[in-house]
Amino acid sequence: MAWWQNAECTYEDPELFFPVGVAGPAAQKQEARAKEVCRRCPVIQECLEYALESGMTHGVWGGTGEEERRALRRKARRGERAGARRAR
Repeated sequence: MAWWQNAECTYEDPELFFPVGVAGPAAQKQEARAKEVCRRCPVIQECLEYALESGMTHGVWGGTGEEERRALRRKARRGERAGARRAR
């Protein structure tokens, strides 16, 4: 069984997880509601890993917004570069 079959978001309107616009009170409120769904999801970690590995840049995935995932990707790249320098 695929992890997403156990996801809480399958019971929600998909548009909840993809706010129109990236700023403003309405988008922030919608993102917060989507993250509430994520917090009670049994596959939140799998969802986040999927989003990071597949390069999902839009929407709420694994309890994270677009900016949060960008920060996680930057942190991972810095770690990879530091590891490569140590391996030399």
